[in-house]
Amino acid sequence: MNNLKQKGFTLVEIAIVLVIVGLLIGGVLKGQEMITNAKLKRIESDNAGFAAAMFSYQDRYLQLPGDDSGAQDRFDVYTTAVVNGGGDGVIGVGTDWDDIDLFAGWAAGNTQETSKFFGHLRAAGLIPGGSGTDPTRPSNAYGGLIGIQNGALQIAGHVTIFGQIEGAIARILEGRLDDGLIATGRMRGNLVGAGPTGMDDVTNVAAVPNYTEASRYNLAFRL
Repeated sequence: MNNLKQKGFTLVEIAIVLVIVGLLIGGVLKGQEMITNAKLKRIESDNAGFAAAMFSYQDRYLQLPGDDSGAQDRFDVYTTAVVNGGGDGVIGVGTDWDDIDLFAGWAAGNTQETSKFFGHLRAAGLIPGGSGTDPTRPSNAYGGLIGIQNGALQIAGHVTIFGQIEGAIARILEGRLDDGLIATGRMRGNLVGAGPTGMDDVTNVAAVPNYTEASRYNLAFRL
């Protein structure tokens, strides 16, 4: 007869394991919260930073970056007039949402003012990253591109645009910076891929569905 007895965990040992597991889960969740908060702050700081750079350029040269009609003569890095804007006080036409995503670089023969905005700022030394001949748009904290144009999502005036923002983050930003609604106020959103057939053509903004966590959005912030 086998007199050996199997020894199990004591209540104290189980309690210690549960405490350790709880601490690990809490640490992971806290880490995720810190990452989310850091990305939120980066979006807010990027938006404020590009607005400040744009207005600094305007104060210095009396023209808007991207729209500057004297950029070729103003900066030695430029050798062709294709870098100049129209000088009419408006960065691009920007009537349809998709405009911001269609602009290639100058190397592709693109002459849209939105594609020149970041190049002019770099030539003036107001933002880092590349030379004045580099019109590359920066990436935001969620991997989408940042752009600037006049008019988007029925917002009058110039807006900064942040692409590919998660729905949960868009909702938080709306609550912190605006009225909490996707289709009204100084901050508005559009489903990624909706294009000019999305909210641009909607007259009844109350019918536009609000942010959902399962979707990604392009967000427009009025400057």
